[in-house]
Amino acid sequence: MYLLRLNNIKYLLAYTIPVSAIVGIKFGGVWSFTTVIYAFGLIPIWEALLKPNNNKLDEKQIEDRLLNRFFDFMLYFNIIIVFSILFYGINYLVYNDLFLFEKTGLILSIGIVLGTNGINVAHELGHRKKFWERILGKILLMPAFYMHFYLEHNFGHHQNVGTSKDPATSKINQSVFSFWITSIIGQIVNAIRIQKTLLRKNDRFFLSIYNDFFYYQIFQLGYLVIIGSLFGSSAIIFSLLISITGILLLETINYIEHYGLTRSIKGSRYERVTPMHSWNSNHSVGRLVLYELTRHSDHHHRASKKYQILESIEKSPQLPFGYTTSMILALIPPLWFKLMNKRIP
Repeated sequence: MYLLRLNNIKYLLAYTIPVSAIVGIKFGGVWSFTTVIYAFGLIPIWEALLKPNNNKLDEKQIEDRLLNRFFDFMLYFNIIIVFSILFYGINYLVYNDLFLFEKTGLILSIGIVLGTNGINVAHELGHRKKFWERILGKILLMPAFYMHFYLEHNFGHHQNVGTSKDPATSKINQSVFSFWITSIIGQIVNAIRIQKTLLRKNDRFFLSIYNDFFYYQIFQLGYLVIIGSLFGSSAIIFSLLISITGILLLETINYIEHYGLTRSIKGSRYERVTPMHSWNSNHSVGRLVLYELTRHSDHHHRASKKYQILESIEKSPQLPFGYTTSMILALIPPLWFKLMNKRIP
């Protein structure tokens, strides 16, 4: 049992991203880029030195992990972490005389925290069966001004992945920069459409008190008002720049997760979603830092499956590198196309 607990402790690596951001805020100067260097410099090197781990869990391990509340509290604690770093970082940005490069480093570092420990954890909680866990997920989406993601992702992306209906599936030879635009706009449009459909099923109008999309905008605006009231008008600009960083991080991950993978049409319908419609990665560090998001094929196989029991599906397409390395490569479209197009099944 001790060894099992020791094996679980490795998931604390997910907190190294926010710890690196705290270091950057605390010491300033060149340290402002600590999270950027750690996430996109040290982690890729670390993963290159480690062999990908595709070990399977046995039934006893799966049962133990599902009963172990440690994994749930790992997620919940991110509420405190994310908002503390946001408020600490914004306060530091507003009330200190910083060079432009320091502001840039801190905005990027805090934005990475918002993407990994905010939006990413919100994604995990958004798939949970308990109502209050989904609420926690939406709270984590609020400072990213991306609360509509819950609607589009749960009721759109998982049904339409690998089809032309899904803005979060990147097309072959589509650059990540083009994808940022089409995915962000497409998901907003889809979220509104989905909200209309959900309301219509219950004989309700879009302009009604039952419109969740409307409440999301109120909560997000309220968050901005609170930030502006506490730290001044410049804090609003910093908050928006941090959210943009987090959003672009999320959308770059979306880009590499489904790049070029499409579902064929059988008869009048698309084939069912299979593990072949998501790129998988077993690179250990990225797995732990991102709460097993990199085992994306298994996630799409059963979306409600908790992160701690997601497994490698060998027949799924495999990324040649970990997520952070893949994200860097995606920023160089010709190189990305050369590496990935030949690997598309």
